[in-house]
Amino acid sequence: MKTHWKKLTNPDYIGAYALENGKDLNVKITKVVREMVTGTGGKKEECTVAYLENQKPMILNNTNCKQIAKLADSSYIEDWNGLTITLYIARIRAFGEDNVECLRVRKQLPTITLPELTPEHKRWGGAKKAIAEGYVSIEQIKESFSLSPQNEKLLCSK
Repeated sequence: MKTHWKKLTNPDYIGAYALENGKDLNVKITKVVREMVTGTGGKKEECTVAYLENQKPMILNNTNCKQIAKLADSSYIEDWNGLTITLYIARIRAFGEDNVECLRVRKQLPTITLPELTPEHKRWGGAKKAIAEGYVSIEQIKESFSLSPQNEKLLCSK
């Protein structure tokens, strides 16, 4: 595996260099805010920033904001929280140069396949106990796992 030179500068925000071998990256937005960002050379600028689960935050430009708004079916940033999007590397003309790498948001939501929870799964016992003791609901389990109707019935039985 090779190391992109921008990874060595340890920036505070995710960039195209963060996508290993140019592969797409699914990320979940936890919040979007306006905040002061310090750029190269110490220049400060107010930017729209998406905070991402288990990733560095992403500075959103107008192109990416418009795409997220379409995917969320809402122009309101508060409605973007919890949305999972797919990032990819695009090559554009920017800053007077051709072929500049940048992050873009795919035009479709990612297909996310949840792991199936079965009696053989290592988390089955803990899930069954948590439901029996009232710590979680079956709906909460279904946020993380797919369940067949038979396994749902088994999971909820005493």
